Amino acid sequence: MKRVMIVDDDRPTRRVVQILVERMGLESRAFEDAASALEALEQESPALVLTDLKMPAMDGIEFMRRLRALDERVPVIVMTAYGTIESAVEAMKLGAIDFVSKPFDVDALELLIERSLEMSRTRSEHRYLREQDDRAPAFEEIVGGSAPMREVFEWIRRAAPTRSAVLVTGETGTGKELVARAIHRQSPRADKLFVPINCAAIPSDLLESELFGHARGAFTGAQSDREGKFRAADGGTLFLDEIGDMDPRLQAKLLRAVQEGVIEPVGSNRRIPVDVRVVSSTHRNLEAAIAAGAFREDLFYRLNVLRIHLPPLRDRRRDVAALAESFLARFGREMAKGPIRLSEGALRVLESYPWPGNVRELRNLMERAVVLAPGDVVDEALAGSLLPAAGGEPELGGDLASAVAATERKAILRALAETGDDKAAAARRLGIGERTLWTKLKKHGL
Repeated sequence: MKRVMIVDDDRPTRRVVQILVERMGLESRAFEDAASALEALEQESPALVLTDLKMPAMDGIEFMRRLRALDERVPVIVMTAYGTIESAVEAMKLGAIDFVSKPFDVDALELLIERSLEMSRTRSEHRYLREQDDRAPAFEEIVGGSAPMREVFEWIRRAAPTRSAVLVTGETGTGKELVARAIHRQSPRADKLFVPINCAAIPSDLLESELFGHARGAFTGAQSDREGKFRAADGGTLFLDEIGDMDPRLQAKLLRAVQEGVIEPVGSNRRIPVDVRVVSSTHRNLEAAIAAGAFREDLFYRLNVLRIHLPPLRDRRRDVAALAESFLARFGREMAKGPIRLSEGALRVLESYPWPGNVRELRNLMERAVVLAPGDVVDEALAGSLLPAAGGEPELGGDLASAVAATERKAILRALAETGDDKAAAARRLGIGERTLWTKLKKHGL
């Protein structure tokens, strides 16, 4: 529950604000002086601070100066019956979101609190997105020297400087988001946000709000306005991952946003202009989906201005060695195990495997290899033990139990690869409980 800190030497005011805050479903902590509030701030970080300006011993301006030394991010609303233009300006310079005079209108203050909390949430989300983008691999870290990948790199270079929509296609696990990030980082929008959203992972009734935002009261639980991913990506790039899984009913609203550069939050009649470059991806055949009536043809043409196809790893086997070595180096550093290399025999095993989970599967297996390698070499035996029947299909010439075990192991590894090693998601994909999956992982030495 979000906590609101109230600092005011007037007891009736503190109590009125506390009642209001708690009525809004928030937790409140009230202090009669700035010194005790500062002591509490050394131990906790509230979602919002409401402070009086005129207080004995330490006034609101001095309190805000000391507050900013402890926490630069917490939003502050200043309340005073002695407000002047000068004090308002000083409070704003110190980062106050707004300035209200006593006696205040309770409904107006409630709305201001809601907007302040939403602003704080939006800023936190933007910081998170920026940090995620800063940590994501750069264009140069997309590994591949094969002819198909050289063609991909050339398309990225051509697409990046433009405003055109890009559709990235390819099987699950081929690295479509890496391509989208590379396009963003090479574009004139690189200083703005790259905002990804997985259209397959969010229920359709929530996806509309995630994309376009919503107005307060638009539906049950919508206690305040929400910005949405289109507005978060304003000036930057919006990445619509797995666009082929979007509900057809929502596709019409997306088409309008892409076509007109205008969005309407759920429950609002406001038309909000946005400047967003859209990059989308799918592992599905959208042309077939159009023929089946599952995807809008007009939306397809809007999203498919430029198209980049990522080949499956089995079609660029010469990249397996470079990818594997890159992953081994990364996980070796992360686990403080030093440089780890592949033996020639291990490389032959990896290059002969068809990689149904593509680069994501290779990445997961190299992470396991770093954990299990007894020294600084991944040998042929270890590489073979990590793969489900290294040649592809399990050998059926032996006993039935061995064939079943090999098939089960392969299915588990594929599910883990396709879900990014998410055990809960892999269990759901396999149709078993998560506890059962953990038992089988132990059984198969995974």
